[in-house]
Amino acid sequence: MKNNNIIWATGRRKTSIAQVRLIPNGEGKVTVNQKPLDEYFRGQDHQKRDVLAPISVVESAKKFDFILKIIGGGISGQAGAARHAIARALVKWDEKNRKPMRAEGFLTRDPRMVERKKSGQPKARKRFQYSKR
Repeated sequence: MKNNNIIWATGRRKTSIAQVRLIPNGEGKVTVNQKPLDEYFRGQDHQKRDVLAPISVVESAKKFDFILKIIGGGISGQAGAARHAIARALVKWDEKNRKPMRAEGFLTRDPRMVERKKSGQPKARKRFQYSKR
């Protein structure tokens, strides 16, 4: 959705949901839940790289500011949701970005979810110990 030159997009992974706003004429700052990216993902270099990956694919993306709102899940799911949202927003901004984003796999929503716990078992797949006698 474009509203006053601001582009909105949503990304998901596991149980995390990320909403991103692309603000034009920025300097490439990424803010997550009103904190700088380095402060939000402190000590999590892999997650920081994951979030910034779509921005590095498109050179012209550095002229936007990215404001992310992430809810739910853990650090890994939140980083994946943010990556998905940023990639979708950059495609909304310019349709020419679709091909490189698709080639990197940033537009595909990762369908893996935690398997539910079944009744009569201690966990999703673990069984109670079998006793013959």
